[in-house]
Amino acid sequence: MQSLISVLLTEALPRVLMITVLIGVGVGLANLAVAYGLVDVIARVGRYLTEPANLPDEVGAAVLTNTVSVTAGYGMLAEFRESGLLDDRATLIAVVINTFFGFLQHIFTYYGPVLIPILGLHAGLMYVGARAGISLAISIVGLLAGAVLLRGYEYDSSAIEPETPDDEERTHREKLRHASAETLDRLRSIVPRLAIIYSLVFVALEYTDQLAAAFATVGLEEPATLIDPVAGLVGLPAAAVPVIVVSLVDPTMGAISVAPMIGDVLTPAQAVITLLVGSLFSLTVGTVKRSIPFQYGIWGSAFGTKVIVVNTGLKAVFIVVAILVFLVV
Repeated sequence: MQSLISVLLTEALPRVLMITVLIGVGVGLANLAVAYGLVDVIARVGRYLTEPANLPDEVGAAVLTNTVSVTAGYGMLAEFRESGLLDDRATLIAVVINTFFGFLQHIFTYYGPVLIPILGLHAGLMYVGARAGISLAISIVGLLAGAVLLRGYEYDSSAIEPETPDDEERTHREKLRHASAETLDRLRSIVPRLAIIYSLVFVALEYTDQLAAAFATVGLEEPATLIDPVAGLVGLPAAAVPVIVVSLVDPTMGAISVAPMIGDVLTPAQAVITLLVGSLFSLTVGTVKRSIPFQYGIWGSAFGTKVIVVNTGLKAVFIVVAILVFLVV
């Protein structure tokens, strides 16, 4: 077991630094886009998403940024919320709409180059298609929610416009200086939360053995005791249970574990169901390890909890729907 200092320096600190940089990029882009009027240009493309959801055009820039960096996209939304352009309801709906666009970048960085070669073309495309369908369904829910819940909303775009006298135009240096100052000010409010929460989470994860011992006292000596009934319920053979257990900790290792079974022990559809069941169970691990520190760091605990509940709930619902689709088909 690592020492407390070692955990903080090798686990928490690198993650905090990386996310701080990405958030800084997102917030900085938001401020520069406002200063140079680029929001209006980008919004013309994103308007096809924002108009049906009754969101302001500026949100389109944040949504499209998610295809490059989810963290930067969230940083832009955080800036719009902090500035007063978006209230909590509008921000939450924008976050839900972001889901599919955040998934798109993972096709090129993870699913395409990593998972499809591991699973093979048939099972790989089936699994990626299932994940894409889940993400798209969540984004569609966000669009429908905006169409209903944000009807009649009016937004004050002047909330994010830099304050300058009517007869005075900022120079390029002044615009850059103003955007930098706004970005640093926002980071000062976000980074301390990130550091504290990530430190607490990684320290807690280091002591998971004690948590496992606590489960053992109530008869849950290993995760398989929970997973086995679920695997049987969806018609998976016993060989799928270890794969689901591995997927709880590492989805890539889960894919590596299931790949040799495809065509012999499991059909491609059963392999996909196995990975989906694993991802359903791993939502808990992912929430503790990634969602809580990230969302709390950006939004604070109150609104961050709302984002986590909505995101995790929608993912769970549509993962179950995807599993049922594969069972029926």
